[in-house]
Amino acid sequence: MPTSSHLVTTTAYFPPLEWFVAALASNEWRWEAKENYQKGGWRNRCMILSANGPLRLSVPLLGGKHQQMPIQEVRIDRRTDWQRQHVQSIRSAYGRAPFFEHYGEEVLQLIDSDTDTLWELNCKIAEGLLRLFGASIELLPTEVFRGGAAGAGYSTPPPLTSYPQVFADRFGYVGGLSVLDGLFCLGPELAVLGLVQK
Repeated sequence: MPTSSHLVTTTAYFPPLEWFVAALASNEWRWEAKENYQKGGWRNRCMILSANGPLRLSVPLLGGKHQQMPIQEVRIDRRTDWQRQHVQSIRSAYGRAPFFEHYGEEVLQLIDSDTDTLWELNCKIAEGLLRLFGASIELLPTEVFRGGAAGAGYSTPPPLTSYPQVFADRFGYVGGLSVLDGLFCLGPELAVLGLVQK
């Protein structure tokens, strides 16, 4: 059962599984809305497990991303066909995962969004994923700058254990991946295996 806790992180493109699990165990998930864009982290990228090992997917951004632009104003660069590339990479990596058939099309539609800003895209994706899990937690922007606190979290994340992954025979268990890995490999079993505190 969720405790009266909340999680604070930066915005993220298909957030890390650990963040998502911690969010599901919380009452609310707050995203740092008052920061300026910074390179690194998960703001515009995620990590999946492909047949060749971990693969980073990045959302291309328009100029200004290196000029300390407010995070909610960072715009997506639509001049490349990045959405098609991401969809193909995710299909290739997880097409044979146990729950891809159940969740795949709905999740991939989240990528094919008309949103202009990274913030809007990430919100649409996170809210879509929370709906898939039937989660009743709120995804909210911070009202004041939290600085170094963002990403630290204010709830105790449930312990993450290894679980069967698509390419475990090649790489063993690989941690630090996007929520996509847990979703397609475990589906609702996330709760049954104790990865999500209900």
